Amino acid sequence: MTAGSEFSLAALFASTHEDVPDVQPNIMTVCTGNICRSPLAEAVLATRLADLDLRVHSAGTQALVGHGMPNEARTLAERNGVSPERIAAHRARLLSETLMNDADLILTMTGQHSTAAMQLTPRRMHSTFTVREFARLAASLDDGVLRRIARSAGNPRSRFGVLVQAVADQRGVAPRATGDEDVIDPYRQSLEVYEQSAAQLLPALTQVERVVRIALA
Repeated sequence: MTAGSEFSLAALFASTHEDVPDVQPNIMTVCTGNICRSPLAEAVLATRLADLDLRVHSAGTQALVGHGMPNEARTLAERNGVSPERIAAHRARLLSETLMNDADLILTMTGQHSTAAMQLTPRRMHSTFTVREFARLAASLDDGVLRRIARSAGNPRSRFGVLVQAVADQRGVAPRATGDEDVIDPYRQSLEVYEQSAAQLLPALTQVERVVRIALA
């Protein structure tokens, strides 16, 4: 991205974005049952970003309401630094329009989950991504560009919002995915399959963390 285009992008957000209420920014992760992939993403992100004023939570499109994480998902969460207390506290819940409307960023595990979420709340299209799509699009914007865009907004939630929009605006601009961007479902599979699923998920969370830290620093 050239210096001129960086300036134009930052100016666009400065001129079109109005501050949202100054409340805690909110990320929601979404899968099917809300017991394997999305709670792992939630727990790892929340642990990595524990020093920031941010809410991370999760839901499922067909949630096994009230269920906890299976042992394999718990093992992977522990390996990634999540406290046993956080792991034990998880209970699955169903994705709802209220949860969608409250979230500043919705990160799904598959394209099918994104479709279900956007059918539930179409106006949240620009805030809804598969987690791997978000990572790919965010990677096309370097730290300097993101910082300049963030400075166009006022409070932390607004700064996060303009960066989410900037990532959404890379759709059709950033290099296209070379394959599907789903995180495979390990439910009722072996620990090896859980590890394969996590290997698709965890690198994408690094890009999410980068964007959040730039927004909220």
